Amino acid sequence: MDRVQLVLLGLPILLFCSDLVTLFAPQPPSAPQPNQQQHPSSDGVLPDDPSAADAFVQEAHVDGPGSGTTVDLKFCASCSYRGNAMTMKRMLETSFPGIHVILENYPPPFPKRALSKAVPLLQVGAMATLMAGDQIFPRFGMVPPPWYYSLRANRFGTMASIWLFGNFAQSFLQSSGAFEVYCNGQLVFSKLSEQRFPSELELQELIGNRLQDTKFGENQDSEFGENLDSQSVDNLDFQSGENLESQVEENPEKVSS
Repeated sequence: MDRVQLVLLGLPILLFCSDLVTLFAPQPPSAPQPNQQQHPSSDGVLPDDPSAADAFVQEAHVDGPGSGTTVDLKFCASCSYRGNAMTMKRMLETSFPGIHVILENYPPPFPKRALSKAVPLLQVGAMATLMAGDQIFPRFGMVPPPWYYSLRANRFGTMASIWLFGNFAQSFLQSSGAFEVYCNGQLVFSKLSEQRFPSELELQELIGNRLQDTKFGENQDSEFGENLDSQSVDNLDFQSGENLESQVEENPEKVSS
């Protein structure tokens, strides 16, 4: 084989090996969770330390209407949805200070992922058959079919077509078309169900309603606790009054003295 054939055959093998390395590579470390960073105490902070100022600014930004709320934006990374996800993240962080927005890839189903990993193998096999079919078919006791000679007559065009269609099929199999929004683990918006992207105002309203429901529940719990405390105090006062009256009736002389 000449140099061009070696390059056309070695390039798919190289990319397939890179896919294998990416598949078995360790996952990157997860992003640190908010409200868990320990800042130095004020006694050990120098007045002119810029890091201390940044720490105080971060502490000031953590407390807000969105503090304690986590929003998961799960999108299709191979569909070029990262730009939309970043726009939504900036919008939510601006509208609800203190909110924690996580960007994650929404993978396709397992059958599609498995087929996407098999596409490079099929590409390499098709190119190897095209280049060395005269030796491969006789080993299996077969005669090269007529279409093999027609494809081999234009081997470079055939290899380029195999490469392009293989990449297109792999990109299609790796895409999920998802843009799912979760607020504290609950699904808020699903592109897979709605077949559209959420607008910024729509997503802001959906997250705002979730925050209002959460605060309303907390207020109800606090009011219920206050009512219980007040009732217990009234019961104690009533019981102490009854005990005093009973003592007066039993021992009037001691009480008068």
